Amino acid sequence: MYQELLQKAKEISKNAYCPYSKFQVGACILYESGKKYEGCNVENASYGLSLCAERNAMSSAVANGEKTKIKAIAIYSPNQKKCLPCGACRQWIAEFAINDKETKIILEDDNSTPLVLNLEDIFPYGFKFE
Repeated sequence: MYQELLQKAKEISKNAYCPYSKFQVGACILYESGKKYEGCNVENASYGLSLCAERNAMSSAVANGEKTKIKAIAIYSPNQKKCLPCGACRQWIAEFAINDKETKIILEDDNSTPLVLNLEDIFPYGFKFE
């Protein structure tokens, strides 16, 4: 399953619109429903208006009526192995995650195999509204 998600993230990264940074990123998210949503980064001349691949995929899920939680998210970049999500994306993932221990973050390791982490490994003290 993890390799399949990583492969889909790799494929969608080719669609990235990144004329400024030249840093392509793709993401593929598996939800509890079994549905998968993909996204790639979309840059803007005003960098603050750019959209990361991870948030693009989550927005697509919401727009398509997804109501379940994120089981796993694969993130891929041909520019960098172990392409971790930015801080904003970590907070977004936490918003839609099952929980910090169950939601998996899948990255391409140095030997092109999946590296599987828990959300808490990369975002141990995320903001939570209680």
